[in-house]
Amino acid sequence: MQHNKISYLATVPLPERKQEGIAMKFNLALLNVCIVSACMLFTTQTLAAEKKHEIAVVAKVTGIPWFTRMEVGVNEAAKKLNVNAYQVGPATPDPAQQVKVIEDLIAKNVDAIIVVPNDAKVLEPVLKKAQEKGIVVLTHESPDQRIGQWDVETIDSEKYAQANMDELAKAMGNKGGYAIYVGSLTVPLHNAWADYAIKYQKEKYPEMFEVTPRLPVAENIDKSYSTTLDLMKTYPQMKGIIGFGSLGPIGAGQAVAKKRAKDQIAVVGIAMPAQAAPYLMRGDIKKALLWDPKDAGFAVVEIANQLLNGQKVTEDLTIDGLGKADVDSKNGVIRFNKILEVTKDNAKTLGF
Repeated sequence: MQHNKISYLATVPLPERKQEGIAMKFNLALLNVCIVSACMLFTTQTLAAEKKHEIAVVAKVTGIPWFTRMEVGVNEAAKKLNVNAYQVGPATPDPAQQVKVIEDLIAKNVDAIIVVPNDAKVLEPVLKKAQEKGIVVLTHESPDQRIGQWDVETIDSEKYAQANMDELAKAMGNKGGYAIYVGSLTVPLHNAWADYAIKYQKEKYPEMFEVTPRLPVAENIDKSYSTTLDLMKTYPQMKGIIGFGSLGPIGAGQAVAKKRAKDQIAVVGIAMPAQAAPYLMRGDIKKALLWDPKDAGFAVVEIANQLLNGQKVTEDLTIDGLGKADVDSKNGVIRFNKILEVTKDNAKTLGF
């Protein structure tokens, strides 16, 4: 066999042998190019298939029960939707710290940023910067100050505020002085609730009145506690407190318990069921009205994911656990309405 191959080559003219060698090398090179191209195409397609949308939720403050519960919903959505969704936020409810967190997310080039603002006006420039970079921007708890593409709410703000005032009025006998606590004077939703509640009170309960303008203490138990003690001493005509901020009723309830004043001071508002349960059982808090923060966490991630996938928000938008949304395209608000009433009878059974 070797002899025959040598004999064959000997009979082929030298120029033709060179041409065959060149052709063979060319074919091998072409084959290598095809293999490399195929590998690159496969790798690119694989990476594209593996890349998940990165969706960051920026809480007002970390480390408090409300946002710990919201994070559960964010994580559930991440798992169900197969996206890289997570929650971050400042250690204190400071607008400047929120700006820093968002700047870091912009530098990471995340796909979507969802923020629960401490101060919508302070955040407006940095969120505009995010949108200019092509990042999807949503807000939660900011229905009246549009700083994102959509604001997502799990309750109707006006109805929620009115429900709180109705509960307070019932506990106060429809007359007497009251105070309202908010997280800060710049938190959009808390102050919207306060506005709605006061307007409603003046229309429906004319014998009730504010003893003092709203106080920015409802995101801190110690401040709510000390403020309540001060108000009880300064305004003996005060008969009730609404806490629009999840730690406001807790601090107020502690003060009422200390002074054994549950029959003199009615406390209602937004509070986590497990945290409020002892005060509800004793009557130091009359009722808590809220929504499940987990539902909000899930909803904002799902809506962001839909937008990233090129879907438009339509009037038939429905989210598991929340039902069909009321979509206000003109003002950019997606609103559900699922008010949860928490009493001494169900506080320990809700699971959060």
